[in-house]
Amino acid sequence: MSLERTVEDAAVELIRRAVTALPADVIAELEKAVKTEADEAPVRELGAMIENVREAGRCTLPMCQDTGIPLFFVTLGSFRINRLEEVLAAAVRRATAEVPLRKNVVHPVTRANTGDNTGIDMPHVAYSFHDADYLEISYMPKGAGSENMSALAMLNPSQGVQGIRKFVVETIAKAEGKPCPPVIVGVGLGGSSDMCMAMAKKALLRPLGQHSADPAMARLEAELLAMINRTGVGPMGLGGRTTALAVHVEWASCHTASLPVGLNVQCYAARRATMRVYPDGRTEFRGD
Repeated sequence: MSLERTVEDAAVELIRRAVTALPADVIAELEKAVKTEADEAPVRELGAMIENVREAGRCTLPMCQDTGIPLFFVTLGSFRINRLEEVLAAAVRRATAEVPLRKNVVHPVTRANTGDNTGIDMPHVAYSFHDADYLEISYMPKGAGSENMSALAMLNPSQGVQGIRKFVVETIAKAEGKPCPPVIVGVGLGGSSDMCMAMAKKALLRPLGQHSADPAMARLEAELLAMINRTGVGPMGLGGRTTALAVHVEWASCHTASLPVGLNVQCYAARRATMRVYPDGRTEFRGD
């Protein structure tokens, strides 16, 4: 079997895992959240979420009817796979039929559905690089309810940290129950307008409980999480102490006259899965 076919088969399984099994770190935070709630409604909603996720895993079926748009994050090592984007597109087509996935990808103006979750720049593949001898592929299906709550602010530097806090907390509060809270909030700071939005989305790949390595950013993450959870939006917008499970901040240096802030929201079903591909054709799913 060719390396390309091996990767295609593995990518179909990667997609299946992402939409049917919630990462252990997310389940742990949901279970922790139940213990912090005092009222019946949030306890009931969190309990239903956990049971839904467990049942999806038992049945190997998607945990949400919105199986999102297909987003891949590829970290390239010291070797390459020929026609990688074609390979991943083929995997998406197969997964749409085999898992199955809801057919979500449409033309932005005519709304014509492609029927297989592929299209122009879809699946989308974001690249980064490392020095390792393997290629790493992460898959994150992004549903519309959470994605529609994305926001960008080009703040004046004089607004500083206070302006960042105000923008993030007000955006999440205004979203109310639309992104299916409790959410994970990805924040991108600095860079340019496009850079900070990309960082905000990539921040959602970080395991819950893993804080920024930068002490200032780690403090900001903790402050934002506490402030968001004081809004009282709660699970599914029905009130409670748990509006967000985590806030992850990624950052880049920026222009002295600029303070870009990107915000990307993920619903409680923070679906993601990662695999590594080695030069000998071996594939390894992370978390196994």
